[in-house]
Amino acid sequence: MTFPGTRPIHGDTVHISVGTTLLVFTGSITCQGVLEDGRGFVELTLPDADPEQRRLLECSTCYQWDLHRGGGILYSSPYLALHSTRGSGNGSLVVKGSPTSAPEPEPA
Repeated sequence: MTFPGTRPIHGDTVHISVGTTLLVFTGSITCQGVLEDGRGFVELTLPDADPEQRRLLECSTCYQWDLHRGGGILYSSPYLALHSTRGSGNGSLVVKGSPTSAPEPEPA
């Protein structure tokens, strides 16, 4: 899929792949493209995360996610390099990333 526009996309479930780990969040979830200093980023706003999931996301270097609503897929992100994470005023976690190439497979 293409990079999302600046108009928010609202979903109820997101599957985030971080390496070989799959994180699933449910609740009010939003993704939105943002421009900052001429660079394109995508922000994913998640409901308050389990502390372990939050740490995993904050320590990741590359991730990818699929946003769903009502069982259907709304948006599938490209691989993203983590740019920043922050908490919002309502306790949500906002993860910001920029497109990157697929990660190298881990050695066997």
